[in-house]
Amino acid sequence: MGKRSDAMTNFWRGGELFVWMTATGVAISLLMVGGMLGLIMVNGLGQFWPAPLHQIVLKTQEIVIGQVVGDEVIPNSVTAERLHGLSRFRYRVGNRDVFGSEYRWVNGEDIVSTSIPMGLTFVERREWGPAFGRLGIVAADGVTERSDDQTWSEIETLVRESTDLRRRIEHLERDEIGAINYRLEKARLEGQALMLDGQLSSREAEADSRLRDQIARLEQDYHTKAAALEQLHQEAGQQTLVLTLSNGRLLRLTLDQVMAVSRPNDMNWLDKALAYLHNLWLFVSGEPREANTEGGIFPAIFGTVFMVFLMTIAVMPFGVMAAVYLREYAKQGVLVRLVRIAVNNLAGVPSIVFGVFGLAFFVYALGGTIDQLLFPESLPNPTFGTGGILWASLTLALLTVPVVIVATEEGLSAVPRDFREGSVGLGATKFETIWHVILPCALPGILTGLILAMARAAGEVAPLMLTGVVKLAPALPLDSFPPFLHLDRKFMHLGFHIYDVGFQSPNVEAAKPMVYMTTLILILVVVLLNWTAVMMRNRLRKRFAMSAV
Repeated sequence: MGKRSDAMTNFWRGGELFVWMTATGVAISLLMVGGMLGLIMVNGLGQFWPAPLHQIVLKTQEIVIGQVVGDEVIPNSVTAERLHGLSRFRYRVGNRDVFGSEYRWVNGEDIVSTSIPMGLTFVERREWGPAFGRLGIVAADGVTERSDDQTWSEIETLVRESTDLRRRIEHLERDEIGAINYRLEKARLEGQALMLDGQLSSREAEADSRLRDQIARLEQDYHTKAAALEQLHQEAGQQTLVLTLSNGRLLRLTLDQVMAVSRPNDMNWLDKALAYLHNLWLFVSGEPREANTEGGIFPAIFGTVFMVFLMTIAVMPFGVMAAVYLREYAKQGVLVRLVRIAVNNLAGVPSIVFGVFGLAFFVYALGGTIDQLLFPESLPNPTFGTGGILWASLTLALLTVPVVIVATEEGLSAVPRDFREGSVGLGATKFETIWHVILPCALPGILTGLILAMARAAGEVAPLMLTGVVKLAPALPLDSFPPFLHLDRKFMHLGFHIYDVGFQSPNVEAAKPMVYMTTLILILVVVLLNWTAVMMRNRLRKRFAMSAV
């Protein structure tokens, strides 16, 4: 008993149990993270693969065309005769405008036959989601041509021409007509600025006359471009395709409604792989449509990265300066300890509180004052007195500045005292010592705080909902119009996009893959931003290895 008691005492004192417990905790955490990432990738990346189109015949002689997206055992169907129960399958049947729902459950016992016939077409539309069926062309005499190989080649050519025509339409709308609208609005505001005093001097009257002439010319150019745009729209809607649905109904589609067509049942593995990469690229580089349940998420990616970049520019100098003052200049005492306690407590304040503060101070107080001083001609329409990417970035800078302060203080405290004394002994002033010796050595610690701040800011949503993020903003804050960088514009964000698609979408079932994929992109964005900062920190750590930071 004595030996066993001594062994148990040594076991507890040795700490082996706690080593195994901590190792087990780390392993479980890694498995949970890996499982979460695997679930997101499977449910997100799988939506871009061209799944085969099934054609099933039911006992009622009804024909259903769709993609199998799930199956389950019918509840309470397990009996002594059926140990495995009855199954039902979930099909994506598309054609939401005709069937009322894009998905449908079919009981396995109601299926007579299932096949994957050639020639079934997947039509991606601008509205109402995808459509499935057999596609043909409506000739000039109104006769529908059969969907044979020759007709299919002609359809693909027409869709490519329609895609090129749609790009021309978008270029005309956004670039040419957009530039005219920008100059019109600028001229209108300049005219209102001249009328602010109520009276026009001779010079102001002359300037007002020039502005009126300029507006007249711009309006004439606008009408010319609008007529050309209308002609392009008419040209895009001339050719008509006809889709034969599973119920035999003919659905007419003009080419301006069609985004892409494909025959997944006719594809080999190479064709499907190329289509998969193409669909993935369109998702990353395209704009959202259909209440954000279709299309791409590039504006949200750009808005997230740009906002984090602005937040970093704002938070770094203030956080570092505050930490340098508290560590190097302030006299350590009760007041400094209270300030540190307040900074630490700020890190635990709910993010929505920062959002309310940002709305009240940045948007209403600061932005409203800027509008009154610099943009009086635009009032009552606000310029900076409404939510925008600048105010959202500053709000997140306030949210993350405690993290930067704490990490910077830790980095400053890790710089050996000998470095300070040696620099002062060589005749350097305190500022020169801090600037040339202490801060370079503390940069790895400062970048650690920056990494934590970026990771938190990229995933915050609540403050952004009050300070500038919106459901849809295809116009980027960066364009070719002066001043080129429009910090007053509203923007899209990946985190808010996930919330909007997952909980505010009118088509929740179709939005689920979009939610998973947007989540994966958000994780990748955070990882890439952090990886960049970590690489910079590692290089600095190697450079200042002697500082023991």
